[in-house]
Amino acid sequence: MLSIENLHAYYGKSHVLHGVSFDVQPGEIVALLGRNGSGRSTTAKAIMGLVDWQGALSWKGEPLNDKKAFEIAHLGIGYVPENRDIFPTLTVRQNLLLGQKGAGKGSRWSFDDMFSMFPRLKEREHTEAGVLSGGEQQMLTLCRTLMGDPDLIIIDEPTEGLAPKIVELVGQYLKTLRSKGVSVLLIEQKLTIAMAISDRALVMGHGSIVFSGTPDSLRADATIRKEWLEV
Repeated sequence: MLSIENLHAYYGKSHVLHGVSFDVQPGEIVALLGRNGSGRSTTAKAIMGLVDWQGALSWKGEPLNDKKAFEIAHLGIGYVPENRDIFPTLTVRQNLLLGQKGAGKGSRWSFDDMFSMFPRLKEREHTEAGVLSGGEQQMLTLCRTLMGDPDLIIIDEPTEGLAPKIVELVGQYLKTLRSKGVSVLLIEQKLTIAMAISDRALVMGHGSIVFSGTPDSLRADATIRKEWLEV
């Protein structure tokens, strides 16, 4: 589905990613783990065409070279950035409406689906997004991306700064995506949620993949956890 081979990425003259290779299969949750500065967010931005990169990136067999971010999104890859990027002066419903492609026909997801997953958004449907709490804004940006009916969602630190109950909701949300055949690339620091819901775990360090395996194999590898994950 998503295939990455020997990916190098740059910010100006700064070489950030060093030969990253992995894939994401249909209906799979892959956790991309690592400390701040390890290259996880840069990997997401490279996939979305937001940073300069070299190597091989393909989506369903189609190369992503030279494609703009909006073109990549229209191919079926959704992106939820760490800073959320909601439209603060628009209501919750208007933000969701902006996430739709075309008239939303043929989408697996509806407004009712979003409000069913996150009832709090239904309560705030006509409220300006800028006055929502951090957790509510995170729910909104997750749902807005989903309204575009992607086959893969890249989610950068979705539980950062959220209360434990909201973190649990996000975990349930990701499981719901998998049950409907949507793949997830989850960039996360909280090992608990990542290990609980992911099918595979990747660990990044210094711009490279230093571990790839099942959550169980990562739990059993104390050396990797100590060197690349634990503070």
